[in-house]
Formats: sequence, structure tokens, C-alpha cells
Amino acid sequence: MNARSPLAPTANADPDWKPIAAPTSGGSETAADSILRERGQQSVFCGLTSIIWLHRKIQDAFFLVVGSRTCAHLIQSAAGVMIFAEPRFGTAIIDDRDLAGLADANTELDRVVEELLSRRPDIRMLFLVGSCPSEVIKLDLSRAAERLSQRHSPAVRILNYSGSGIETTFTQGEDACLAALVPQLEVSEQGVELIVVGSLPDMVEDQLVESLTRMGIDRVACLPGRRANGMPVVHPNARFLLAQPFLSDTAKALVGRGLTHIPSLFPFGGEGTQAWLESAAAAFNVDTTLVENVCAPGRARATQSLSRAREALKGKRVFFFPDSQLELPLARFLHRELGMQLLEVGVPYLHRGLMAQELAALEGSGVQISEGQDLAKQLDRCRAMKPDLIVCGLGLANPLEAEGFTTKWSIELVFSPVHGFEQAADLANLFARPFDRRSRIAHDWQKGRPGL
Repeated sequence: MNARSPLAPTANADPDWKPIAAPTSGGSETAADSILRERGQQSVFCGLTSIIWLHRKIQDAFFLVVGSRTCAHLIQSAAGVMIFAEPRFGTAIIDDRDLAGLADANTELDRVVEELLSRRPDIRMLFLVGSCPSEVIKLDLSRAAERLSQRHSPAVRILNYSGSGIETTFTQGEDACLAALVPQLEVSEQGVELIVVGSLPDMVEDQLVESLTRMGIDRVACLPGRRANGMPVVHPNARFLLAQPFLSDTAKALVGRGLTHIPSLFPFGGEGTQAWLESAAAAFNVDTTLVENVCAPGRARATQSLSRAREALKGKRVFFFPDSQLELPLARFLHRELGMQLLEVGVPYLHRGLMAQELAALEGSGVQISEGQDLAKQLDRCRAMKPDLIVCGLGLANPLEAEGFTTKWSIELVFSPVHGFEQAADLANLFARPFDRRSRIAHDWQKGRPGL
């Protein structure tokens, strides 16, 4: 199983993982020096939620959750899929007989997999996804994946990872999934020299890869690939660039296979996207004039497209509850490109190596960064600060709205295309929209139309 302790990602603790030191400025206190570390009640989504975007990305994969009826309801509700649809995910239900040890769970799992593959011959990769119930009964899905792979190879590749709610937060589901793919990557002297790591909408992925190619970095591939047989074949000395900030275990696995991490800001907003592309260019010794020629038009479009949202958001005070692990890059974008004032930015956990440049970019912002969560204490701080906007999970948003606060669902920031130059305005508008909604509601009340 791929179980991890909450708030202690393995990439932080592994002695072979060499984090990048956070830059400092003249010995002054950095954003990383004043972090509030909390341990207590947390309010985050389950890691199974990541299946909702992963099953759309890998187009011939199937995600079979080995879990309870609650797991099935969670995924179906998150996906908004009706019961008669044919999505590429499902749940092998663990019932009372399994939990009581009255049935052989492995035999039942084998039967379910056989039935699934016979009914869905289009499946080329099958993920057995662990859950809280499967971990409670100590069902060894890694051994089950090996057993089933021997039976169904080469037609179907069968892997496993844990999407358990015991994990820190819901985006770790993708991290665990991609980390499970890393040992399967083939190595060749003709392989790609740069891997862009992280699940992105195809349109966004194409835009970022095109920019890298225009800079002369043409042996580029993405992880995950869009099909089971489209996973990258990598050069022995390949490098990788993270597109998502929550992939610490995947990064650790890639480093373990000999790849080199390119540190960078993450590609959110004009500044982040340009820094991300420049980091790749520097690693491959691309001429700075060429880099500027590639980046300048996109950066100019992003800056121009942000002007309207900047007028609406400048000076607004924002508070982030820990949820998606996108919090630090998003806070940097809001503060530096839209002029918002950061009060507190909570993160489920902080990987200082991957976040070194994001932390450096927040120096001097006056923000309080918190790692982990003690929900009651954090709610007290939030109420006392009276922010203009609260970014939080669905479980907190409605109660806080009832108290008169304006909120933004953090999960929407994961589901939406928000990376790159062309999506900068879309990202900004996700934060501006709650203010517009509240303004329209207030207007409707004044006009005597409270139901609109």
C-alpha cells in the first residue's frame, strides 16, 4: 500500500531527496521563517476526488476504487455523473462480509476485475485505488495489482495507489497516481529530455509545450500521457518541470530514477508562467533573447487581460484555508499581479524544496503562512481578521457565507483551466466572481427580488 502519515510527505523526509534552499534577501526574515505550524482537526476533501480529472486525462485508463458505498457516492457526486452513464471509474464495494472477514476480498476483487475488463475491452490501464476501508481490512492492493497484471498483460497494465481520506488532502490522489506511473517509464537514449509533470487540460498542455518547443526544447513530453501507451520514454539525463505544486512524491520518484528537477515558480499568471518557461530555458542554455521573444507576447496579453480583474480586486484582503495545495502560488499571483492583500495563507503541508521560489516571491508581503490545520483556531483568526474574501473548501464555504463572508471554493481552482498566459484572466476572474455575485444579490434584494 502507499499509505503516508498526514502532514509528513515522504519527499520531505527521504535523505535522497535534496530540497532547494529557499532564497533569502540580506539575512532578513523570509516567508519560510515565520510559519505557523498547527496540528488538529482538518477540513479537507478525500484523495479519491482526483479521479474526477485523472480519468478524463488518461483516455483509456479506468480507476477502480476498492472501497465502501460512501466512496462510490463521493466520486459520483463530485463528478456529477448519472447512474446510467459509462464513466471510466467505478467502485468495488467492500461490504459487511468483507469487513467481518467472512469473504475472501482478493477473490472478490479478482472477480470484479475480470467482469470489468470483459465488459470494457477499451481499457488499457487499470488503477486499483485504495481507500480507508481497504486499508482498514489490510487488503494488499500492490500484490493484487501484480497478480492481475500477470494475468492480463500485455493487453492491460494494472497499477495501484492509495486515494485514502487518511492522506493530507485531495490533490495527493494525483500525486500518488503519477508516482505509481514513474517506475513504469521506459528509458532510452532517444527519449525525451524534458518532462512536464502534472495533469493539465489538453488545451493548456498544448500551449505550454508549444512555448517550450518554440524556445528550441523540442524533446518534451508530459506526465501523465493522454493514453496508456503514450507515457514518456525518457532520456537517462532527462529533466522535469512541475506544472502542479502538489506532486512531491512524484518528484521524489523521478529523482530516484535519475531525473533532475528544474526549480521554478509555478505557471499561474503572467509572472509565474514566464518564470516557469525561463527556468526551463536556463536549464537547457537557451539564448535569453529567444526566450524573451517567445514570452513577451503572451506576458503582454496576460497583463492586459488582467486589468479589469485588477480594478475589482486591488486592495481586497484575502484569507486562504488549507485545501488544494495550490495556495502559495495562487497567493503570490493575487498579491503581485492583482494587488490583493494577503492575511493568512494556509497549506496542508509545506515542501520547502518545491516551494522555495514561491516563498521567496512572498517575502515582504506581510502574510502569515500556516502549515497543517487546527480548524477551530483558524476559524477564530479568520473571523477576527474579517477578510474581504475567503478561499476554502466546500464544507466551510456555506457556513461562512451564512455569517456574511464572501467565499471562493478552492476545489474549483483545481478543476478549471488556470495555468499559462492565456488563462491568466480566467484565473483572476474566479476570484473576482464572488464579489460580483454578492453585488448582484444585494441589488436584487434592494429591488425586492430576493429569489434571484
